[in-house]
Amino acid sequence: MTKTLLTLALSLGLFANFTHAADQPLKVGTTAAFAIPLEAAVAEAEKQGLKVELVEFTDWIAPNVSLNAGDIDVNYFQHIPFLENAKAASGFDLVPYAPGIINNVGLYSKKYKSFDELPNGATVAIANDPINSGRGLQLLAKAGLITLKPGVGYKATEDDITANPKKIKLIQVEAVQLVRAYDDADLVQGYPAYIRLSKTFDAGSAILFDGLDHPEYVIQFVIKPDHKDDPRLARFIDIYQHSPVVRASLDKVNGSLYQVGWKN
Repeated sequence: MTKTLLTLALSLGLFANFTHAADQPLKVGTTAAFAIPLEAAVAEAEKQGLKVELVEFTDWIAPNVSLNAGDIDVNYFQHIPFLENAKAASGFDLVPYAPGIINNVGLYSKKYKSFDELPNGATVAIANDPINSGRGLQLLAKAGLITLKPGVGYKATEDDITANPKKIKLIQVEAVQLVRAYDDADLVQGYPAYIRLSKTFDAGSAILFDGLDHPEYVIQFVIKPDHKDDPRLARFIDIYQHSPVVRASLDKVNGSLYQVGWKN
């Protein structure tokens, strides 16, 4: 077979694969915090003739395991620092495909209205995974409660704390369980999406939010590299990013505590 014929055959084979894939539902993995707007996107996609199946996971490990195994086509629950840490731990070959939204993270207290009111030795609950704990530490530094070594960024650990004038005591909790620490700890790192799901206190009541201080925390649609040319992905992402119905769902779920990570 000549090189030209081989190239043509490969091209036709690739086209055939995507034709077959187009007949199958695009499987999108996510977690509860992002499910409702994605459900709106799935419904909009169906109206346009695109079949999409939403698969909801209850933890932050299974979505990447499932994606790597080929059980789903794309997942949407993690930012790039989390992805890079997961890849380093697992060896998975996964890449960001398109940006989604960035959710604000805040510092909440049931007992106090300002950081000045926090007593010496106050208990502060932050996330226990390597990436989200770094985000919590950066937020505490922004609040002036601690000082971190210059340049550590989202990789900050407790070992990087260079000053702790109030001698706050850090308690590390699984990120999705932080809302439960609100009643006991003096200060809690909180995720508005999970706070809303818990219906226990006002997600907008944080003493301080981090906002767009750290754009690396934009949630990403993540795929295996060989899926980058799947036309179903491009169509679904376009719906998620540009459908007024999806935007209305994002506003309803997140209120003003989020920003989009893409250019309109």
